Amino acid sequence: MANSEALMTPKLLDALYTESMVLADEARSYFESGRFNDECVEDETLPVAFSCESLKVTTRLMHCIAWLLNQKSLHGDDLTDGEAWNHNRELGYAAASDGPVVELFPAEAQQIINASEELFQRLQRLSMRLEYQEASEPPVHDMFRRLQSSF
Repeated sequence: MANSEALMTPKLLDALYTESMVLADEARSYFESGRFNDECVEDETLPVAFSCESLKVTTRLMHCIAWLLNQKSLHGDDLTDGEAWNHNRELGYAAASDGPVVELFPAEAQQIINASEELFQRLQRLSMRLEYQEASEPPVHDMFRRLQSSF
């Protein structure tokens, strides 16, 4: 975990968590406002497509928030070594948005959808780097670190 601590700083975690929460609040506000339907009066199929995309955004953001909270626990003092060692660290699966359909949406809806995808993709890259660093750490170092923390 020493290598991952250099990559995953508390400041980075806090910034990403704040970004996720702000985006989730913006999405919720937009989804509940009815502005989408007001701006797409002429096309009766877009509201159905927007409902599907709003579910994808919500799922994507909830996976981001859950993963970041998990990382905060892993990199803080919230978990014992045994809990941290056995803990599932994967970022959940979230379906990609339908690009051609999203292009038909109003600009604000597109911005929220694209921002959620971009955040999710950044966290996927970060997660893969963390997994790679942890996999490249020799098992004896991990065992030594766990033994050392026991005393």
